[in-house]
Amino acid sequence: MKRVTIFIAVSVLCLTFAGCGIYNKYTSKSEISPEAFGVTEDVKAAQGDKSIAELSWREFFTDPLLQQLIDSVLARNTDFNSARIAVEQAQASLKATKLGYLPSVTFGPSGSVSSFDFSPANWTYNLPLQVDWNLDFFAVNTNQKRKAKAVLAQAEARKQVVQANLISAVAQQYCMLQLLDRQLEILLSTDSLWNASLETQRALWENGKAYSTSVNQMESSYLNVKTQIIDVRRSIRSVENAICQLLAITPQHINRNRWNNYELPQRLSTGVPAQLLENRPDIQMADHLLEEAFYNTQAARAAFYPKVSLQGIIGWTNNGGSVTVNPGAMLLNAVLSLMQPVFAQGKLRANLKISKLSQEDIAQQYVQTVINAGNQVNEALADCQAARDKDVYYKRQIVVLQDAYMGTHELMDNGKASYLEVLSAQEGLLGAQINEATNLYNGARAIIALYIALGGGTK
Repeated sequence: MKRVTIFIAVSVLCLTFAGCGIYNKYTSKSEISPEAFGVTEDVKAAQGDKSIAELSWREFFTDPLLQQLIDSVLARNTDFNSARIAVEQAQASLKATKLGYLPSVTFGPSGSVSSFDFSPANWTYNLPLQVDWNLDFFAVNTNQKRKAKAVLAQAEARKQVVQANLISAVAQQYCMLQLLDRQLEILLSTDSLWNASLETQRALWENGKAYSTSVNQMESSYLNVKTQIIDVRRSIRSVENAICQLLAITPQHINRNRWNNYELPQRLSTGVPAQLLENRPDIQMADHLLEEAFYNTQAARAAFYPKVSLQGIIGWTNNGGSVTVNPGAMLLNAVLSLMQPVFAQGKLRANLKISKLSQEDIAQQYVQTVINAGNQVNEALADCQAARDKDVYYKRQIVVLQDAYMGTHELMDNGKASYLEVLSAQEGLLGAQINEATNLYNGARAIIALYIALGGGTK
């Protein structure tokens, strides 16, 4: 009867404390301001469109050599493998917390022998199974399990963050190699043209139709192109080494395709701002970090309530205390205990306050993460728009300068223009060609940044 009374009392306490919040579940953040991207014409035009972030990275990056490179990086990169290991560790921890609902069972056989004043030896033995079961009346195990799930979700989101960052880095470095190849191609072509111009100027000087100063000026510009070629080749080596570092391999040549007639897209679909919550792994990670803090607070609250445990022993023994019986007999023992904290030197209240403050701090970090995400999208959109606008002018400038160079060179051959005019036209054309290639790279880099900022690169 007493045991029934105790059970009823514990059940009443459990129901009473259920309203104290220790069983509450975390509610994920689900609201984001419609102005998260900022107010730009690109965003206004793309609000109803499907976000480019919903494309897998294989759909977004269609260059086969770039795809192979990304595959290799994701397979070999040490940071990504560390993130994968962290996920497996979190999975193991979650599995352990799920098993926390079950009782622990320990098998501890023992035996002894004793003799008094050379009397016959007395042998005793115990073959017990000890059971220890912490009954989860006050959500201790439940909060631990939910916290472990949040930690696992964080690890998975962190792995996605590392993957997206690696894909972005590889794609940008690959585009940089293509840009440098294009710059080298322009410089080598210019080198050939300027060498021919220099030879022409020397022939005119030898025939008394030009001054030595014109030859020297032309040669100086020609040598400047030579040094630029060396710089570009050195930059190519540097970028290749950076990619090899991501691949965790020794420095070597990186295969890539030529950048042929690359065009910047006229419009990019960002989707609605609320999709950031679904697509961006850093926002998901921040949300799960807040979830972990919530369950830490729940655990701090649960520490104020009683701990109910059931302990028991079942086994076989011949040790009856003051007598030894043979053969042995079955031993059963069970104890239900309840421990209620009364005074813990203020530690319980301090832990609860610290947990609440930590949760508040992490909530502020979550808000800042969302703000940063919106800012990154806005910056990437602005960079895309700027590169697109400048591309029109660079293309027109090249056409104009090509006509100017051809016309000026023809006039100089007929003695109607000076070497300075030809040199100026040559340098202007070279600068415009380099600027156009660089602007295309900046545009490609901005598109990649927008793709990642919207949450792409995780599929």
